[in-house]
Amino acid sequence: QVQLVESGGGLVQPGGSLRLSCAASGSIFSINAVGWYRQAPGKQREWVAGIGSGGTTNYADSVKGRFTISRDNAKNTVYLQMNSLKPEDTAVYYCNAYIGRSYWGQGTQVTVSS
Repeated sequence: QVQLVESGGGLVQPGGSLRLSCAASGSIFSINAVGWYRQAPGKQREWVAGIGSGGTTNYADSVKGRFTISRDNAKNTVYLQMNSLKPEDTAVYYCNAYIGRSYWGQGTQVTVSS
């Protein structure tokens, strides 16, 4: 059993920053690609950022230059640093990891509002 737990969400002012964490635990021997996704009310879940096993990163155009994904393999944790947040970033953020199969966390709410 593999578990992913997101944390770090909350309420932030436009232009502010948050750092999300995704901690993996359980029967983990290796972690390949890890990604962050988000889903806003009334919208489909969308991919936000990804990081490969070799450390390569990629981002959705909507967050490029503002968000940074990173990983600490020793801690089995992936981070999403979110800067210059906009109201349209408001969503539930989920992490996803492929560990033999695809796993999802429970999500953490990010609200950007004045």
